[in-house]
Amino acid sequence: MAAANLNGKIVAVIGGSSGIGFAVARAALDDGAEVVIASSQQAKVDAAVAKLGAGVRGAAVDVTDEASVAGFFEQLGGFHHLAYSAGDWGARPSGPISDLELGAANSVFAVRFWGAVAAVKHAARTIAQDGSITLTDGMYAHRPSKGGALSSAMLGAIEHLARALAVDLAPVRVNAICPGLILTEIWDSIPQEHRAERLKRMTERQPLPRGGDPAEVAQAYLYLMRGGFTTGQVLKVDGGSSVV
Repeated sequence: MAAANLNGKIVAVIGGSSGIGFAVARAALDDGAEVVIASSQQAKVDAAVAKLGAGVRGAAVDVTDEASVAGFFEQLGGFHHLAYSAGDWGARPSGPISDLELGAANSVFAVRFWGAVAAVKHAARTIAQDGSITLTDGMYAHRPSKGGALSSAMLGAIEHLARALAVDLAPVRVNAICPGLILTEIWDSIPQEHRAERLKRMTERQPLPRGGDPAEVAQAYLYLMRGGFTTGQVLKVDGGSSVV
């Protein structure tokens, strides 16, 4: 049966220095867990640990380097839950498939997909058998945009990976979160005078016509950590955008 909370559990959050991952770390900490965050830059890890306070430690990890990922889990040792929310906001190849440069296309999968594969590979060696792994994809898996076939395929691959791993790693539970438009720090890069208009345009048809707060999405990750009879599922947290 699922525990009432995460008291005494060790939760690792890769991608935990900002955005959704930071919100997951904070929510798990508030629920009684010991939290270990990882991200690519030590300075950002240190800043996030300082914000989160007691009960949190962190490490810099390059998820595109398997040795770095292996070293993180070796240092971590036994633990209970993994949330993987690492992302790459760099330029992505887009445009007609006939113009796609395959060499550049490989980079689309590097952090979100292959990074997740590397994390799961090494996490599987020390994670508790009643523990869980939660991956992260995005709504482009279900609503592709013109010229974005590769990004859509990569996000969809994460969902299929989660389902297959739920079979491979059982009884460890494996699921995925599919967030909609979430108001993370990336929105700070949009000039204030354009932000509200763009947000309205992107959400006005949703049943919940607004962007989501990272803390709201974090509760879905906590459910999947505590929900002992849930595995192989993709949980959409999208304000209802997928139903209109």
